[in-house]
Amino acid sequence: MTGRVKITIFTDYVCPFCMLAEGPIEEATKDLDVEIEWKPFELRAFPAPTLRPEDEYLPAIWARAVYPMARRLGVDITLPTVSPQPYTQLAFEGYQFAAERGLGTEYTHCMFRAFFQENQDLGQPDILQALAEEIGLDGAAFRAALDDRAYRAKHQDALREAQAHQVQSVPTILVGDTRIEGVPSPVQLRKAIVDTLGQKLVRRHGALGAC
Repeated sequence: MTGRVKITIFTDYVCPFCMLAEGPIEEATKDLDVEIEWKPFELRAFPAPTLRPEDEYLPAIWARAVYPMARRLGVDITLPTVSPQPYTQLAFEGYQFAAERGLGTEYTHCMFRAFFQENQDLGQPDILQALAEEIGLDGAAFRAALDDRAYRAKHQDALREAQAHQVQSVPTILVGDTRIEGVPSPVQLRKAIVDTLGQKLVRRHGALGAC
């Protein structure tokens, strides 16, 4: 029986706050036995129009909230000029391919870096394939999976999990009975992990005592 704690993170690759959450998550989980599972939540799923950086909304929210938080956290992040912003369904189907091969977290980090630091269009299959190859995935097999939509059903199943948990914004983080919406503080998240681990150990000892 294991004491590993599962952390579920609902995210979207075009959400800057999801990238900003990476540092606090890494700090909070340091030296702890955790399993991180990334789940999709498409902020603007097709056919709803996606945002354009030349309109007022994105520059305003970046100036008001994203850049100040990025400076506090020491994160290099820039509002991408890709216009309109890409749909992320295909990128998330690629995540399912990566996760099956044990590279889900690496793939997620790569998506954030590509969009928010390298200004790459995550809606383009050629770009997704190149990024997949960067983290050691078989590019040809990855591209074939995208072209065949081999992981479409699995992605839709994951989206239904977001609906079941009534996710409305990202990042949303689930740790045991604790739900954190937005960028967590490392202390807040670590406490949730430690509390959940304690609850698991109590249940384990109770089960052993009943044998």
